[in-house]
Amino acid sequence: MTRKPYLTTVDVALTGLFCALWIALNLTLGPLSFALLGLPILHDFGVFFTLLLIVWITGRFGTSSMAGIIGAALATLLSGMTLMIGFAPSAVLFDLLMSANHHKVRIKAYSLAVTAIATILSAYLAGVVIGVFFTPGQTLRWALTVWGGWHAIGGIVAIAITFPVIIMLEKANVRKIIRE
Repeated sequence: MTRKPYLTTVDVALTGLFCALWIALNLTLGPLSFALLGLPILHDFGVFFTLLLIVWITGRFGTSSMAGIIGAALATLLSGMTLMIGFAPSAVLFDLLMSANHHKVRIKAYSLAVTAIATILSAYLAGVVIGVFFTPGQTLRWALTVWGGWHAIGGIVAIAITFPVIIMLEKANVRKIIRE
């Protein structure tokens, strides 16, 4: 009797693909967000757009953590912006919180609510970590209120854009096509 591996080769390949997307979005949209708005909103969009899609397509615990940790490490190496590391713990928290949803993003009220809460809390954590460890001269209060809040807003933007994308992908049966 053969054991089926927890992560299939398709899951690993998709994780690699979404790591690359994570890096590309963060190295392009992040600086654009700061240039235009002086805010981190598009950093969070890039992170959580990617994490939401990888959880939706794989439905596996660990894939969003891997994408977040690898993406943060490589983005830091490529850009020299150490603050990117602050998104790694948020990816792990997102992965843990999505366990309440069995790592399924479905077009049902409960699933969407759990996914939204996981995204917003994880984005908030990223803001707090970045505010505390990578923003010199700021207070813990500032990190917990202002910076964490702006990152949470970035998570909300990611939800507002990603949920319609997932709905369209669901209607097109993309997950079924990839799994065949």
